[in-house]
Amino acid sequence: MMNPWRLRLLSQLDTLGTVRAVAQAANLSPSSVSQQLAVLEAETRTQLLERTGRRVRLTSAGLILARRARAILDHMDTVETELRGFGQEPAGLVRLGAFQSAIHTMAVPAVTRLAREHPHLDVELLELEPHASMPALRVGDADVIITTTDFDELPLGPDLDLVPMATDSIVLVVPAEHPAAGRGAVDLAAYADEPWAFDMPQSYMANLALRLCRHAGFEPRVVCRFSNYMMTLQHVEAGLSIALLPALAVDHRYRVATRELAAPVTRTITAAIRRGSPPRAAVRVVLDALRHPPVLPLLGRERQTESES
Repeated sequence: MMNPWRLRLLSQLDTLGTVRAVAQAANLSPSSVSQQLAVLEAETRTQLLERTGRRVRLTSAGLILARRARAILDHMDTVETELRGFGQEPAGLVRLGAFQSAIHTMAVPAVTRLAREHPHLDVELLELEPHASMPALRVGDADVIITTTDFDELPLGPDLDLVPMATDSIVLVVPAEHPAAGRGAVDLAAYADEPWAFDMPQSYMANLALRLCRHAGFEPRVVCRFSNYMMTLQHVEAGLSIALLPALAVDHRYRVATRELAAPVTRTITAAIRRGSPPRAAVRVVLDALRHPPVLPLLGRERQTESES
């Protein structure tokens, strides 16, 4: 019989691409991963791997088994959970991955409600940006993710089921005393000479902000990079930079102003699960809790209007 643990290693090899990456994800040595995959070949009596130079890749049979393995493993998890909670309310562990700005606005409120309504359900919350959350979902390191369908570098595929959640605007964030803190939408070209705060290289927001600045006709002068939006907001509040951020990321405890863009840019926020067997009850209740759209932060123009009224 095929060993489920070895099937998971094979599935991870299909997603991650190298034995070394699988070893890091599974906390094993590369030689141990290779040995276990060789045992799986013996169990199936089929050649699953082939060498190309110094690398190993899946054969056609290996690809078929790796992709079938995901459905097999999901089904086994579902059966195990159903047996443990037979006749009871949803229970067990659900790993929820979410990008930074969705943590406090979407994920934490959902997890709070679930803890109150389903005391036997455990939700493990993971901060995962889109480029990391989709591979984590595919290899089984996450059960549900909150992501965006607009991440061009790693598109969602037919192996995932999507649940639309909300639309979020990209806004210009400036210090409260900045000349741009007035009313009306702004043209990014007017800020070509400003110092900019960016996310880390190759992240969703760093790539998007760079494209928007270049589309406006300039190369941004990046003076800092942060992986934490709170640090970005603090830097902008101090008058040291301006930034492009999702509206969800703007915490108005910081003295900053936000401006809509003259050419509006939005991102579609989506929950995703692996496609295959019907999701187990615990995953379904987490999805249901996430369906309630968040109240998006007020844009700077709206806040100023309120204070003047």
